[in-house]
Amino acid sequence: MNVFEAVKQNVTTRQAAELYGIPVSRNDMVVCPFHNDKNPSMKLDRRFHCFGCQADGDAVDFVSRLFQLPSKEAAMKLADDFGIAYDNRQKPTVKPHIREPTPEQKYRQEEMHCYKVLCEYFHLLQKWEQQYAPQTPEDDLHPFFVEALQRKSYTEYLLDSFPDVSLEIPKRRILQYVYAEAECMEKRYRRGMDTDDRTIFE
Repeated sequence: MNVFEAVKQNVTTRQAAELYGIPVSRNDMVVCPFHNDKNPSMKLDRRFHCFGCQADGDAVDFVSRLFQLPSKEAAMKLADDFGIAYDNRQKPTVKPHIREPTPEQKYRQEEMHCYKVLCEYFHLLQKWEQQYAPQTPEDDLHPFFVEALQRKSYTEYLLDSFPDVSLEIPKRRILQYVYAEAECMEKRYRRGMDTDDRTIFE
């Protein structure tokens, strides 16, 4: 059994995405890593399909695109990272040991987490702007409504400016700045979720 058959029988796209630091929601949706996706538009299962950019394939295709590897190298990476044995005499088995993420994988995990936080906070601001809008001119402005007015455009700007390899400024430098902003936004987002917004991203 060759490496492609071994990997495809033992690893789903969802398992691969989670191993490489891509957060997956309970309904198997993720922010697509292959285009500038503001809403989770990729469905993960044994295969993957993005309803935004139409990217589609299995776990090998996913890792090939994620790390810009040829298909065979992507399959071998999956087999190595999941501890899958493959040859013509031995049935593939998944070993319990998982290798530590490489620096590049850790960087991508930080990148995906940063983008996820920005998306979640942006959607929370959109909800606050509608939910806490004053009903009459005499109403006091709710703090969440004020925060939505002050932060929504800036958060959208950060999403639109999210690191791109085509930018002249080094990508890692941009990510460090956006990640610092995202950490602050994550605290505000969690604060909002602790009030009456717990189900906004269910």
